[in-house]
Amino acid sequence: MEVKVFDNDVEKALKILKNKLSKSGLFKELKVRRAYEKPSVKRKRKAIEARRRFAKVQRRRSS
Repeated sequence: MEVKVFDNDVEKALKILKNKLSKSGLFKELKVRRAYEKPSVKRKRKAIEARRRFAKVQRRRSS
């Protein structure tokens, strides 16, 4: 991932980098990988996430 710094504006470049990293899901993955997650817990978490995504799509379609 690459972010260019213009006019020595490091703050803006850092903000852009953080935005790109969050959109790519890197922060979320790092949070998950901090500690070992049992397979059963992982399956449960993924199922909950899938339900949330599905509900979100349904809300958008009904609006």
